[in-house]
Amino acid sequence: MTSHPELTGKEILLKAIASEVTPRTPWVPFVGVHGGALVGVNAETYLKSADLITQGVAEAVRRYRPDGIPVVFDLQLEAEVLGCDLVWAEQTPPSVASHPLGDDYDLASLPGFSVEKGRIPVVMEAVRRCRDASPDVALYGLLTGPLTLALHLRGDEVLLDMFDEEDGVFTLLAHCTEIAIAMSKAYLDAGADVIAVVDPMISQIGVSHFSGVVAPYLNRIFDAIRDMGGRSSLFVCGNATRNLDAMASTSCDNVSVDENVDIRELAAACRKHGKSFGGNLQLTVVLLLGNEDDARRNTVQCLDAAAGSGHILAPGCDLPYAVPPANLEAVANLVHDPYLQRIARALPPRDESDAFEDVIVPAYATHSQVIVDVVTLDSAGCAPCAYMVKAAKEAARVFDASGARVSVREHKITERDGLGYMKKLSVSAIPSICIDGRECFASLIPDRAELVASIKSASDLKTV
Repeated sequence: MTSHPELTGKEILLKAIASEVTPRTPWVPFVGVHGGALVGVNAETYLKSADLITQGVAEAVRRYRPDGIPVVFDLQLEAEVLGCDLVWAEQTPPSVASHPLGDDYDLASLPGFSVEKGRIPVVMEAVRRCRDASPDVALYGLLTGPLTLALHLRGDEVLLDMFDEEDGVFTLLAHCTEIAIAMSKAYLDAGADVIAVVDPMISQIGVSHFSGVVAPYLNRIFDAIRDMGGRSSLFVCGNATRNLDAMASTSCDNVSVDENVDIRELAAACRKHGKSFGGNLQLTVVLLLGNEDDARRNTVQCLDAAAGSGHILAPGCDLPYAVPPANLEAVANLVHDPYLQRIARALPPRDESDAFEDVIVPAYATHSQVIVDVVTLDSAGCAPCAYMVKAAKEAARVFDASGARVSVREHKITERDGLGYMKKLSVSAIPSICIDGRECFASLIPDRAELVASIKSASDLKTV
């Protein structure tokens, strides 16, 4: 009888992407700027150096024993080439600070796109080096999805224009789609195995706009990736629950989400459409702010909830810079050892009794200002969070001339303050806008008129 050699991590991952039965659940830590922490440099220095990216990925492969890993996680690569100004931070990817199509849809005014411009050659060189260094690990090439790139170029007006300026939106999405296909080809040529189309702004639209406006362009990208011999993943951060079935019905191979989505619902939707699925480790409460036992508990919870073929264990987004490596090593150990999984299932439940007594929320009813609390992952590195904070600030400025006093404050759940506000305001999804202590917009960026009206209602109550 002929024995079969043990599968490599890459082979296990690619079988899982194809929804085939695998000997164990594969694991993909989304190491982005966390790679910078592993090699002792800040995010900006890291994301501008092929040498450092290669070293960071190699260290992550050594310590976390992944089956697949992204080379970078930076949704501003394409936007930078197309004329968007970036703001850099120490511990997050850059954020977009300007929108070159802010006044219209004049695509001719944009710089020409090429994968030879900006930092893209740096990333592709890192992919080639990582391919040589880790032949048994599947490499993910991450690109910016067409809706998110459209918002980088035009701003959140794109969401409003879906209702009455559809021709301009369609033209812009088609342009962003061609850019995504060019990025896919560059990644595959450099040695990537899986192309993840990361489009977090999908969590901010409804099913009709997703299916009728965005999905056809996504399908062009996924079909092109398949024609080029690659595998594809649709990766949406935020509460994408309402769009799960529609997302799974696109022509991608895999759907990945974050902890806002119940993994059982994700599994049901994806298996219905013959798709694999990725998630759903808790990014901040467990991996960033928890301990090794928290990581172990969460790992077996995910494995048990998603039991069956087609599941890829992963965090819900780019790992925070300062995630303790020991927490990720604990996940890796469980993935590779069924005995440790059995031990983890016997751990006592996590203590979730923290009342955050040190986090003091205002007395909203008696406060002289209308207080708009935006609870985010971190607007410096999360596109939906950034656009929600921007929407809140722009709405608040409407009241400047009237003398009404509106205060906008961001609370990041990567920090204790943010977790406290999330709990005390009963925030149901990230990002969310709360007005005077009441959650009004959960994982959905409101149009300006609706947000202004909500703030005005709160202001009027203070003058009664």
